[in-house]
Formats: sequence, C-alpha cells, structure tokens
Amino acid sequence: MVTHISQFILQMSVSSLEKYLPENSLPFLRKWFGEYYIHIKITKGRNSKLGDYRKMPDKSHQITINSTLQPELFFFVLTHELAHLIAFEQFGGRILPHGTEWKHTFREMLLESISIYSEDLKPIIFKFSRSPKANFMASPDLVKYFHIENFQDESSYVEELKIGERFLYRKQPYLIQEKRKINYLCKNLASGKIYIFKPLARVEKIS
Repeated sequence: MVTHISQFILQMSVSSLEKYLPENSLPFLRKWFGEYYIHIKITKGRNSKLGDYRKMPDKSHQITINSTLQPELFFFVLTHELAHLIAFEQFGGRILPHGTEWKHTFREMLLESISIYSEDLKPIIFKFSRSPKANFMASPDLVKYFHIENFQDESSYVEELKIGERFLYRKQPYLIQEKRKINYLCKNLASGKIYIFKPLARVEKIS
C-alpha cells in the first residue's frame, strides 16, 4: 500500500527529484523528460518492486519509484522506467515492453549517464548495459553492490508469463487465454469474465 505520494508534472519541477538523486544527474533527466507530460509517484514501504511505468489513458505517463532507494539505485531505476517511455514514443506502442527497442534505448541512456555513478559501480553498469535485463534481480552484480539480497520481488509482468498460466491481480485469479497484438486476453477465474491486460501489468504468478 502506498503510504506517501509526491506527484507533480516534471516539466514544471524536475528539481523536486533532486533530494533522491546522485549529484549532477538533473541535466540528464531534463534532457530525457523533454516535453513529455509525466506524473511521478514517490512511494514508501513498498517491498514488491523498485519502480514501474504506465502509459495513462489521457496519453500522459506515470512512473512510480520507491523513495527508500539509494541515490544511484534511484537514478538507475528511473532511467529504466524512462527508457520505456522513450522507446514507446520513438518506436511506437506495438513494440515489446522489454524487447530490442527498449534494450537499445536503456543501453544508450546508461552509457550516456555513466559518469553519474561512482567509480566502483561504473564497470558494473557498463557490463549490465551490454544486455539490459527486465528484472533488476537478474543482475547478481547490481544486487550485491546495493546489498538488497533480501528484496522479495514476487511480481511479474504479464508479458513474462505464458499462455495458459495463472496469476493474481488485485487478489483475483486470472488465466492467460491468448495474445492479441501486444495485449493479453485473460479470464477472471472467479467471475468468468474476459479482461484485456497490458504487457507491463504487474501481477503475481500462481505456481
């Protein structure tokens, strides 16, 4: 549950993020934010994910990030989520959320901003940039560096699941029935109704 939310339009208040960030990172963010209409939610007490990105119905963008992250990790996660926004805007909404276009965008952003990171972290970021992973926990070097081995990310993106697999969303059980273009048709197992899920929807896989 979100216990604290700080929301604002970034074009008006990029500097509002400064207290969460490493030094000299604002110029990169101002460039990446550009003219996009973005809402940022800074949350406390969330132990299931570090951050996420959503394209909103009004065509604006929403990025959510944990406030408790170390500055360099906060910047890294924000870069990850901004890479979604930029990739979708540049290559179109039909691309896979963690496909080639996102990987290319994230890689370029990491290399562009590598000077932000401390000297002992730079080689880890450079290595990661060669093949960016969708899940932070898939990088043992980053997990070890930031000492978050006990972080429990039990969520998955819908796109990471297979047709026929089940998951929980808002405590309701669903079954993935088929993929339609980039979205997924999923059956609510309690009501029998069919719902459309975006590929970046966060869900809990049922083993």
